[in-house]
Amino acid sequence: MSLRFQSVAAFALMVAGLVWLLIRHEVFARNSVALAIQVLAILLMIAARLAFGMRSFHAAANPTADGLVTSGPYRWIRHPIYAAVLYFTWATALDHRTWEAIAAAVLVTIGAAARMYAEERLLVGMYPEYVDYSARTARVIPFVL
Repeated sequence: MSLRFQSVAAFALMVAGLVWLLIRHEVFARNSVALAIQVLAILLMIAARLAFGMRSFHAAANPTADGLVTSGPYRWIRHPIYAAVLYFTWATALDHRTWEAIAAAVLVTIGAAARMYAEERLLVGMYPEYVDYSARTARVIPFVL
């Protein structure tokens, strides 16, 4: 299976999980702590998009020739946009505590993980400095994972 196909399939899983939450009206948390996590996740996503710029909005992983981004939240997390989606989704799932919300979060997690691994394989090939960068930054949780 090509990395491009794997990336698109992973994106589809993420979207399916998020749409499932939307259809079930379980997108936003009701608990103030979970809602605060969601707000922070949205702010993280905005900061990551600002640092990354308008370089890529493709369904498939698509590293650009503009250079490896290591500023903004990318200083601490290799995948801050996926991290934000995961934080947001799991805050919802753990707050609502329904099997549907948990299943949606699992779908999003599987999709995000597959997408991160596909992107990392592409990035290693495109940017030689990515190996050093990945050794000093976490994948989704700063200083942990």
